[in-house]
Amino acid sequence: MHLDPAMGAIVGALFLILAVGLALRFLRQPHVVAYLIAGVLIGPGVTGLFMDTDALTRLGAVGVVLLLFFIGMEVSPRRLASSWKVSIIGTLLQILISVGFVWVVGAWLDWPFGRVLMLGFVISLSSTAVVLKILSDWNELDTPVGQDAVGILLVQDFAVVPMLIILDQLGGGSSEHSNIWLQVTGGAVILAILAYLAVREEIRLPFLKWLKRDEELQLFGALSICFGIALLTGWMGLSTALGAFVAGMVIGAARETQWVHHSLAPFRVVLLAIFFVSIGMMLDLRFLVANLALVLALVFVILVVNTFINAGILRLLGDPWKETLYAGALLAQIGEFSFVLAAVGINSHAISEYGYQLVISTIAVSLLFSPAWIMLVRRLLSLPPPQKNLSVKV
Repeated sequence: MHLDPAMGAIVGALFLILAVGLALRFLRQPHVVAYLIAGVLIGPGVTGLFMDTDALTRLGAVGVVLLLFFIGMEVSPRRLASSWKVSIIGTLLQILISVGFVWVVGAWLDWPFGRVLMLGFVISLSSTAVVLKILSDWNELDTPVGQDAVGILLVQDFAVVPMLIILDQLGGGSSEHSNIWLQVTGGAVILAILAYLAVREEIRLPFLKWLKRDEELQLFGALSICFGIALLTGWMGLSTALGAFVAGMVIGAARETQWVHHSLAPFRVVLLAIFFVSIGMMLDLRFLVANLALVLALVFVILVVNTFINAGILRLLGDPWKETLYAGALLAQIGEFSFVLAAVGINSHAISEYGYQLVISTIAVSLLFSPAWIMLVRRLLSLPPPQKNLSVKV
């Protein structure tokens, strides 16, 4: 009998995820933390059950696309449009202040401008996957804080494109004008779709009429829209997650499509877990152990600074203090798109190999500690315990 060696690795990984998840459940930690820790344990630095992090990252990216698709189905386009001031002005101010904060530190350490800008961009981006999963799990997507967070994360996804162009130019690269125009066109198309959905709020999709009473084929139709729009935005140089979010809003605005959410839920759980596991696998444990004090200090400073930057901006825009501090904590971690910015940084020689490893470790550890930080801020603000969303068990 032939036994595929990968089967043993899969079984081992599943048992590790289950064991870590059960252990952390007693500590009332979200499953995101369990997935990240399990990724560290099954990665090359510990058990070595999986060595190919690229394959898992690609699979996990599909999970993020499905997560954003689900979130888009639950978000009201009209309510999102009504909070444009918080989303756009808040994000721009947050990026500027983050770059300014790093510039102050860089002036003291005599950093070149390219490094200052790259690191400022890195700490300004929050994790779409972590924040939206927590909001979804805690049934807070439809709250004022949840709507503000979703809007800011959406604008941050748009902001990644000019960040990459700027860093490429500073590194001596030459972004083709055709690519820039393609990105601008893609952004305009996305904004047009959002505006249309905000005005109409309910639409009819042609394929629903053709596939009437055939829910299995309707499911494939919904997935075609999800990955089709995600592919289109990716081809245009925008975020695939952004395209999936818009696709979810399109499906959510159509009639008789709520069952899609329940049909795809198990796939979303598995693939999103793979994404967080792949993030954990990226950690170089030897580097982390050797520089643990520095990484933990950086993570603590970033969580505190980002919390107060976001809270101050949202308070300036009219939100109550308690809500702004909670929203600030939600958005305090460094996001997954910052891995891309860090890669651009080392390729353009804005940071050294040591600096790159330090940035990667700080990003991953900030994602690991983010749920605990959010819970701590909730308790300090005397907010009620989060209510689990029982519609999707994760």
